[in-house]
Amino acid sequence: MIRYARHLALAAACVALVGCSRTEAGSPTVATSEAEAPAPTGFNPTEDNQDPTSKIDGVLAIEYKGAQHVKPTERVAYDHKPPLGGAHDAVWAPCNGVVYKVAVRTENLVHSLEHGAVWLTYDPDKLDKAGVAALAKKVTGKPYTVMSPYPGQGKAVSLQSWGRQLQVDAVDDKRVDQFIQATRANQYLTPEPGASCDALGSDRFDQDDPPKFDPSDPGPGAIPPTGR
Repeated sequence: MIRYARHLALAAACVALVGCSRTEAGSPTVATSEAEAPAPTGFNPTEDNQDPTSKIDGVLAIEYKGAQHVKPTERVAYDHKPPLGGAHDAVWAPCNGVVYKVAVRTENLVHSLEHGAVWLTYDPDKLDKAGVAALAKKVTGKPYTVMSPYPGQGKAVSLQSWGRQLQVDAVDDKRVDQFIQATRANQYLTPEPGASCDALGSDRFDQDDPPKFDPSDPGPGAIPPTGR
């Protein structure tokens, strides 16, 4: 009886609190106000719907040839900022739910796109801390996603997959989740479906101290996006 009374008291206290969450045996249950928004429907890639981005307004689509590698000391004169494909470093940036707090060398991240990752970028001058945190929630711990700042891009938020790009003004734009669902590890769009997004070790790509982003003009000696 005493135990039952305690249970009722705890339940009443929980109801009195706004946004209360509870945890029982098994997975934690989060109050509706804290739960993630439901995944968009109709944007999963399938044999009959290989490129769901065709149903998303504002997506840029360009075809790039894969497997065009450059050296760590070389730069590519990409045709878009951020780029959405083209020649890239032979080493990819780890992209299994990694959120980089600093801008990372572009050539490594383009290789991540070739493996099927979605690269979420933001301009630090256009997106506030709350927006950055909201964007990070879409990436942290999720396979084949990666995020980093990209100073000077056209809009506050930009999403890149291999050959596809969407730029928006706000994180809560519904097209953000649609694009991620349509392109993340999409075997029909990436040149290397199923390729790894795992970390390679500090001797090849140090996830905690990645090669820095270079915003300067790559100059006439740069490699075109199509490779040599």
